[in-house]
Amino acid sequence: MSALILSPDETAELEQTKRKRRHDPTRAVTSPWATAVAILIATIWTVPTIGLLITSFRPQADITRSGWWTVVSDPSFTLDNYVKALSGSGSSSMLDYFVNSFVITIPSTLFPLAFAALAAYGFAWLRFPGRDWLFVAVFALQVVPLQVALVPLMQMYGWIGIDGSYWTVWISHTIFGLPLAVFMMFNSIRDLPPSLVEAATIDGASPVQIFLRIVLPLATPAITAYGIFQFLWTWNDLLVSMVFLGGSSGVAPLTVYISQLSGSRGSAWYLLSAGAFISMVIPVTVFLLMQRYFVRGLTAGAVK
Repeated sequence: MSALILSPDETAELEQTKRKRRHDPTRAVTSPWATAVAILIATIWTVPTIGLLITSFRPQADITRSGWWTVVSDPSFTLDNYVKALSGSGSSSMLDYFVNSFVITIPSTLFPLAFAALAAYGFAWLRFPGRDWLFVAVFALQVVPLQVALVPLMQMYGWIGIDGSYWTVWISHTIFGLPLAVFMMFNSIRDLPPSLVEAATIDGASPVQIFLRIVLPLATPAITAYGIFQFLWTWNDLLVSMVFLGGSSGVAPLTVYISQLSGSRGSAWYLLSAGAFISMVIPVTVFLLMQRYFVRGLTAGAVK
């Protein structure tokens, strides 16, 4: 068999292709070892959720006697845990707390989205004195623990006269969520093609019209990505709601109800798995429905 003879140009192209393959960063990510590690991490991450789901369907006696993994050799399931968790005790039920969680979470998600989109647009496209220093200050607020602001905020709400109302948690979640929201949306809005804004300006569009008709539609992935973050964080929050609203069934969210499921002495702790899994339904549903926008929002501004 005769050897294949390549021209100098074909030889140079072949060598260039080999160099690209050797230095391709995606090869390490797509290797069998990386796939195996990713599967292992996903399995370890999923096992506690599987255990929580199985435990939520096991009878009380089995839960107190053995671990959830024994269900393979001794399968026994019941819906009593879910019935007791949903029915609650006394005059309050889980449905009341579900409604309270929605009342808290939806405004606490929409408010920071609206303010952060306006702020990110201003930092990205509007020129004003001290813009860069102000942006650095907003970004630096991410490192401030929210716990150090609870007492001053509570005092301020008392002076204003809104303590004990939903306004306290709406304002608090908005304040705590704004720094990250501004940063995420700024990266996306800043990378929009300048020609779009310039063309709209030449056509006589005002900054408000540019924001509403051009920036907002193009920044939808980033806005949605942060909206998912904020929704999940607010839905699963216990500390802020307990501090500003207390544990009353009239205003307390679902996390407060779950923390009280085990009873004053912890005798009904076996109901926690069922209550926790019920509370997971809404966040998981929101994430699955918005997953496409979530991934696009996280990668916005990563590449040109």
